[in-house]
Amino acid sequence: MTLRSFPRFLTTVVAVGALAVLSGCASAPAAPVPTAKPTTQTAAPAPTPQTAAPEPVSATPTCETLVSEGTVQALTEQGWTVETRDFTFGPDVVAGGVQCLWSDFSQASDHGQLYGWAPISADAAVAAQKKLVDQGWVREERDRGVYLTVDPSSALNPDEDGYGMTYLFGDGWVTLADTKQGLILITLPE
Repeated sequence: MTLRSFPRFLTTVVAVGALAVLSGCASAPAAPVPTAKPTTQTAAPAPTPQTAAPEPVSATPTCETLVSEGTVQALTEQGWTVETRDFTFGPDVVAGGVQCLWSDFSQASDHGQLYGWAPISADAAVAAQKKLVDQGWVREERDRGVYLTVDPSSALNPDEDGYGMTYLFGDGWVTLADTKQGLILITLPE
């Protein structure tokens, strides 16, 4: 078929289709109506209407679910255990949050890893960020959210990019790790 004959072909197809539909509507014999056969099963009760959909449950993570299973396994294989704390900005506790310090608590040491998560309102996030900036923390806006990291000159154990303890503020949540790179290990609750 050539491109020139396509309109004529299309017109023919449409006409034949229309004739088929119309001829089917002519005096076709009526189809028999099936009769219902009695069954021995009882009908299921009609569902009751719900007034509202149930709210999704958003569970606060535990120290064992805040980071991946592999991270928990690696830390415990080192002989580390976890200490659960309240999520804080300095002395200010954030309700509903959790902060997890993984370390070998059998001996005095400054080695450990810190991970945290908390729910936070937009107003509370702005206030916390302002307070941290006023204390000398460095604020950076990125694709993932707003990072606030301790002044690099006072970071105890910075990551390879020079970031020490860092908060990441997202939409309705904030996370914390002892380095900015450590934030990628945190699993946000659903």
